Amino acid sequence: MNLKIVNYGAGNIKSIQFAFQRLGYDAILTSDSNEILKADKVIFPGVGEASSAMKKLKESGLDKLIPKLKQPVLGICLGMQLMCNHTEEGGTKGLGIFNTNVKRFSSKVKVPQMGWNTIKNLKSDLFKGIIEEEYMYLVHSYYAEYCDETIATSQYELEYATALENDNFYGVQFHPEKSGKIGKQLLKNFLDL
Repeated sequence: MNLKIVNYGAGNIKSIQFAFQRLGYDAILTSDSNEILKADKVIFPGVGEASSAMKKLKESGLDKLIPKLKQPVLGICLGMQLMCNHTEEGGTKGLGIFNTNVKRFSSKVKVPQMGWNTIKNLKSDLFKGIIEEEYMYLVHSYYAEYCDETIATSQYELEYATALENDNFYGVQFHPEKSGKIGKQLLKNFLDL
């Protein structure tokens, strides 16, 4: 399988590559548009700050490429947030793949939310073999608002979209590559799509 990870300077790449290696696949890091277009599956990762990440995407033209991809694409953490319409982080316009906005948790809760949290309201083949209230690992200060494309939720101050799906695009707020056997199952499900 031709598996590509979009390289735009976002952190956390090695743990994603290792997670796919454990499943028997080499995920190649690239910013080459032609290589990404030829991939069977694309991973759009992200750890960092939204406005600087979007600036890097624009500099490489990846902001135009990603929304046009036809193969399954999985956005992880900041990658998922950048696939939304807008994020409050840096007042950043997103890629508009998911019809929702990203807001900051209030000062009423500890920010970032860091650690394990349950996922529920699971609605996609992405969650095949995963039961309600399983735990996934999260580190984030911003969340995607619940919308029609929500395929899983978590609760932290309020109920928010912890996973999204629109056609061939999938996004997860949690880090499947750091979420043990349940995260491994989700990555396997993505490869099986």
